[in-house]
Amino acid sequence: MLRIKGTIGDWPVDLTVEMDDADWARLAQNLPVAAVTPAASAAPAPAPAAGAPVDQLWLAAQDLLRRSGSSEGPQLLDELAALAGSSGAAKGLLVRLRHSPKVKIEVREGVQVFNWVEGE
Repeated sequence: MLRIKGTIGDWPVDLTVEMDDADWARLAQNLPVAAVTPAASAAPAPAPAAGAPVDQLWLAAQDLLRRSGSSEGPQLLDELAALAGSSGAAKGLLVRLRHSPKVKIEVREGVQVFNWVEGE
């Protein structure tokens, strides 16, 4: 059985499709070979090389907060978006900063404030 839930526009969708072994086999025949081979999906993703753009972006994000000392969440998100070039990448950097041992978060008047605490 295959269940699909979601929406199409404003319409809710809850679809259940009954499939037997023959149906699954026919479906698997139409998939690319890499998707069918379990060993291909089990291989770990290679680690990014040192100096890769993602690493440089992460270092730049840390440096941005380190230089300012502290920054309110919305302001920091805007600065990270300008640095990263997209709001999605900025949100990812903000999450990484939130979980970094070098960053402490305080809430002041309902706003998260990111503080650089390395060396304290």
